[in-house]
Amino acid sequence: MSSPLGIEDILALTRRRRAAGQKKNNERPESVASGASSRGPRIARLLALAWHIDGLVRSGRLASYATAARLGHVSRARLSQIMSLLNLAPDLQERLLFLQRPNHGRALLALRQVLSVAGVLDWHEQRRRWRKLRRAGKDRAPAVS
Repeated sequence: MSSPLGIEDILALTRRRRAAGQKKNNERPESVASGASSRGPRIARLLALAWHIDGLVRSGRLASYATAARLGHVSRARLSQIMSLLNLAPDLQERLLFLQRPNHGRALLALRQVLSVAGVLDWHEQRRRWRKLRRAGKDRAPAVS
């Protein structure tokens, strides 16, 4: 029989001093302050997450989507919403993945709007609803001077 392993070490709980070039936490880096960000739009990240979870379940690394929801600390209903993004036509998924993040304000597409498109299984009807959704989004976009 193997005996349990234990690790002993001293944990320093004192604050470290900042180096001369480091900024304080409340100072934002230039890229964030200017609005540029390396993160994509939330809807694109949710679609990528859906693909990742689907791959984990299909490969057997996760037993079920319920397990994925439990591990992700979300409800099964919320995970179902995220996974329904995979019902979108492939070209619409590609458009979601390559959406540009707005410089300021809210994204033009919300998850609930895209779910109304994903809820239709006919890809032609999805594309028609997508065009309608995009037209409506352009009408709501603020004018840039």
